[in-house]
Amino acid sequence: MALTPSTMLPLGTPAPAFALPDTGGKVVSLADLADRPALLVMFICNHCPYVKHIRAELAALGRDYQARGVAMVAINSNDVANHPDDSPERMAAEVVAAGYTFPYLFDETQTVARAYRAACTPDFFLFDGERRLVYRGQLDESRPGNSVPVTGRDLRAALEAVLTGRPAPAAQKPSMGCNIKWKPGNEPR
Repeated sequence: MALTPSTMLPLGTPAPAFALPDTGGKVVSLADLADRPALLVMFICNHCPYVKHIRAELAALGRDYQARGVAMVAINSNDVANHPDDSPERMAAEVVAAGYTFPYLFDETQTVARAYRAACTPDFFLFDGERRLVYRGQLDESRPGNSVPVTGRDLRAALEAVLTGRPAPAAQKPSMGCNIKWKPGNEPR
């Protein structure tokens, strides 16, 4: 496992378009998520210990913020030929096991991860109602083995700011996790 920080895509960046299948085969697109006060795009996978460490909080975020109108999707962009634990079939099982209420999408070509400049799992991108990036950073200070409780504090503060019409916190720390498992020859340059 290579500890990798998020790239910290520039704030104000428009949400890159996507149209990806969920675990049931239904295609979900950026356009499907219009007319919501915020959009949270999360790059995750099944096997990463950093994602496993926070999966209960990801499920709680879904329950808490989808009920308040936030559009949420998780995207798995890993190379499943070399990491079969992240296959769409295993993604479907993970949705049930983790209690995810948001679509979990598969980015087989890795073009969406490249468009978002996603680098690690987990990697979070919060967009406002105009689909401009207002937060990219960590869930909170917790990491596997550091004994800090998982609270979602940083991401929750950004979500609350967007929902109440305030600016997202200016201090944004990169998310840290496993690197996205790029297909050979597909690594970002």
